[in-house]
Amino acid sequence: MGHWRNLKDEYRSLVKRLEAGQIAMPEPSDERARAGWREILEIMFTPEEAELASRLPVMPSDIDRIAARVGIPADQLLPRLESMCEKGIVMDLVPPDGGRPRYLLSPPVVGFFEFSLMRAHDRLPQKRLAEAYDAYMHGDETFAREAFGGGTVIGRTLVHETGIAEEALPDVLDWESAREVVSGAKSWAVAVCYCRHKAQHLGKACDAPQEICLSLNGGADFVVRRHFGRSIDRSEAMDIMTASRERGLVQIADNVMNRPAYICNCCGCCCAQLCAVSEFGLPAVNPSGFLAHSDPGQCSGCSRCARACPVAAIKMDPQRVEARPKNTLTPVIDTGRCIGCGVCADACLKGSMKMVRRSERSRVPRDSMERVIRMAIERGRLAHLLFDEGASRGSRFLNRMVRALNALPGAQKIIAGEQVTSRFLRAALKRP
Repeated sequence: MGHWRNLKDEYRSLVKRLEAGQIAMPEPSDERARAGWREILEIMFTPEEAELASRLPVMPSDIDRIAARVGIPADQLLPRLESMCEKGIVMDLVPPDGGRPRYLLSPPVVGFFEFSLMRAHDRLPQKRLAEAYDAYMHGDETFAREAFGGGTVIGRTLVHETGIAEEALPDVLDWESAREVVSGAKSWAVAVCYCRHKAQHLGKACDAPQEICLSLNGGADFVVRRHFGRSIDRSEAMDIMTASRERGLVQIADNVMNRPAYICNCCGCCCAQLCAVSEFGLPAVNPSGFLAHSDPGQCSGCSRCARACPVAAIKMDPQRVEARPKNTLTPVIDTGRCIGCGVCADACLKGSMKMVRRSERSRVPRDSMERVIRMAIERGRLAHLLFDEGASRGSRFLNRMVRALNALPGAQKIIAGEQVTSRFLRAALKRP
């Protein structure tokens, strides 16, 4: 790693530590991107914070377990963790019953990248950070492939229900419905959109609202507790969702079925996930269970759908029409690129474009544990996650991991078995 020779040891250790989580922060090869990568690390973490962060768990743990792990008395460790929570580089999860909080190292995304620009931060130079993020994420494919290049990604599309064909509406499941996801949450918060705020510092922001990203349940509790956003009620959350849909924004949720932590309202010009689709051709968002479909008999060829599509999945092809001297334009949908958001259907004034059920639905992890495991398997990091975390968390944690592993499809069980040498785990994966 010759490019690391001028990077302090604390930051090298932190980068290695992030590799144990669902998203790492790999060093890019492009010079400008590498400068941004280093700038992010040095702005977000002091050397002392980087050294401590490099020893923190990537799964939630209580203060006593962390103190034993890092060798710092709990009463000295707690104020350091609290300070790091205020910056968003550590997250604390407080049980609803008021029990002891659990702490974990924030991943880059969804994590300290977003938190750093979700408020007017008096501890961080936000314009410098925005420039560093832009250099790191757009000057080189390294981070985009790390975050969005695997089979399991961070976010999933929620279809605009207003655009679903009438016959498909009864088939919408609760976890697929933005309305049900929001109304079924226990707490809500709204915060500034990290992507649009970053674009503002770069002089590239569109006119979509900035205070528009929703956090739900435990995610909302953290955002409010650490002043990254403000608490709202269910009614205001629903109003934000409706207004976002009317503006043609894409609604992207946490890629889990149960208790998602957020819903972002995204534009194709600023959103890092949607830009990864357009810029690098990566499957950066798990598509909804729906697909755009045009009825040629109703289409006027106006191209509103193609212009509205946030990932450029629709193009207008000229078609000859009998007894007409001019061609008509017909939308052609790239079904492999379509994320199933429904923005095109809402843009269509003729009712030609509708969202219909896909013949094959993408798999959505049941919960965050399953998502973390799937991402670890796909990135070849399962053994690191299991044994690093298991060493300090005991059999209860390992049992949860094994249950999640057993819920995976057969092929992923085989891959998981190949990544570990534990006879216990291999035997567990053979259970029916």
